[in-house]
Amino acid sequence: MALAAGLSVANIYYNQPMLGLMVGDFGGDGHVRLVPAATQLGYALGLLLLVPLGDSLDRRRLIIGQTVVLIAAAAAAAVAPSVTILLLASLAIGAMATIAQQIIPLAAEMAPAESRGRVVGTVMSGLLAGILLARTVSGAIGAYFEWRAMFAIGAVIAGLMGIMLFVALPRRPPEQRHGYLSLLLSLGNLARSLPALRRAMMIQGAMFACFSIFWTTLALLLQEPPFRMGSDVAGLFGIIGLVGVIMAPVAGRLSDKRGPHGIIGIGIALVLASFLIFALFPTLTGLTLGVVLLDTGVQMSMIANQSIIFGLVPSARNRINTIYMTGMFLAGAAGSAAAGIAWIDLGWPGVCGLGAVVGVAGLAVHLKKIK
Repeated sequence: MALAAGLSVANIYYNQPMLGLMVGDFGGDGHVRLVPAATQLGYALGLLLLVPLGDSLDRRRLIIGQTVVLIAAAAAAAVAPSVTILLLASLAIGAMATIAQQIIPLAAEMAPAESRGRVVGTVMSGLLAGILLARTVSGAIGAYFEWRAMFAIGAVIAGLMGIMLFVALPRRPPEQRHGYLSLLLSLGNLARSLPALRRAMMIQGAMFACFSIFWTTLALLLQEPPFRMGSDVAGLFGIIGLVGVIMAPVAGRLSDKRGPHGIIGIGIALVLASFLIFALFPTLTGLTLGVVLLDTGVQMSMIANQSIIFGLVPSARNRINTIYMTGMFLAGAAGSAAAGIAWIDLGWPGVCGLGAVVGVAGLAVHLKKIK
């Protein structure tokens, strides 16, 4: 499950280290910079329209179907003749990559309550590894081959993942069956009736927006003086961020033993510290330290918030995950788009200031929550 979560979600992040290459290939068309936002928007749409089906249908069948469409979308991105086709393919890639969000509630459902945080943390460690290593792999492929080759390779990887899931994924029929419209309508009722879910969504939305603000603009920063580095170096920062993978199971165990609220606070503090370092020390050393803090903080907050929400209504875990993750990825898409504007108008200091403001907003929600 951890491997599949990582391989599927990786598709969202292949484009980020290659963004400068893609802009150049399309003659400097600025609309290409919307590709990361389009992919994350697609992910949010998939969360809203596809993930709730896991509460009513066989998740295994649903996941295999999404994998088939993911293969087609990645192939379309690889041969996209125009920016419009590339944006549409990116939207579809994001929507189908929600395979990961079908897997996480399944893992939470299969785990005993007393170890749910640890189990979710283990699966999430695979997801985070996919997010970070996707940048490393795509950065290298983009530098030594071309960005289109990465999407073609992504289609092959998705095909191999589909075979693995077809063979290994357990069948777990849903406890209840609902009509599709009733599933979607129930999302609003769940959001209104579960204040803990709303707070978790807002906090993690702010954290993921910070995450997206940095990673969307890193490749653009490294192309500028004094760095003058390519997408391969931007991708290598993903390896540094793997420290967060190690922290995921640790955060899960701490949430099980000591409660999640303190872990969320530590995560927010680390994210704020990372942007302070990015602003004051925009060097390779500063960026390296900041990446470690940023990815660790986001992951700690994520696991702790999930340990809260998956214990709220067991029969509605997929829909709860839909609400939580949809809010989070909409915030991520907004963060990516805002980061592009901040970069154009204010440069790296503007990007760092934006990340700090968003992080403080998340802290404000958290402090209100624990009063």
